[in-house]
Amino acid sequence: MGDIKKQRKKFSKPSHPWNQERILAEQELLKEYGLRRKKEIWKAASTLSNFARQAKELITGEDELKKSQLLGRLISLGLLDKNTGAEDILSIKLKDILERRLQTIIFRKNLARSMNQARQFIVHEHIMVGDKKITTPSYLVSVNEENLIRFVSDSGLANPEHSERVPKEPKKKEKKKEAKEKAPEKKKAAVEEKKTKEKPAKKEQTEEKAKPAKEGKKPKAETKKEKKAKKEDKGEKQE
Repeated sequence: MGDIKKQRKKFSKPSHPWNQERILAEQELLKEYGLRRKKEIWKAASTLSNFARQAKELITGEDELKKSQLLGRLISLGLLDKNTGAEDILSIKLKDILERRLQTIIFRKNLARSMNQARQFIVHEHIMVGDKKITTPSYLVSVNEENLIRFVSDSGLANPEHSERVPKEPKKKEKKKEAKEKAPEKKKAAVEEKKTKEKPAKKEQTEEKAKPAKEGKKPKAETKKEKKAKKEDKGEKQE
């Protein structure tokens, strides 16, 4: 037997380990694509950097064969459209590569309820691509293979009515959250309706109160000076 081949790293770690923006972006990617660890992101980033490096070499060089091979590979993976040049390779982003992973495609095709469940199906040997049983969630699926993804015939998940394939109903907690979120809006609408109804009723009440007050006004009581003046007027008239 020969010597065991030394395995090389398939990724390179970030140069600055404590960059806050990069850490937050990686955390979002871990949640969005159901990744287990950051190494998977770094592997995808390293493949992207390899494509970019090859593209830069081919743009400056004159090797048309390598250029056509690289473009054909990227078009077959669905990362580029047809009739694109080597310069378009530099526009590929990290999310474009993550979208071509087997795990994400299974979830996008509604074969799994979540990204984590799609990963579980792959690792537990329930998924086939064509005639191959794939057990690596990071497998990059080509455009031709996309329609060949299926469950293993011996697996119970091949039945579309399997309990794990039926879409779940929202949990009670989620329903309660939705009800709580909608409750303040309903309260506001009810308060506004009450205000609109109360305003005309208050106006009618104030008008009704004002009418009898105007109609039933009593004459003011005469003062002592007015009484004296009246008596003097009567005395003058008698004389």
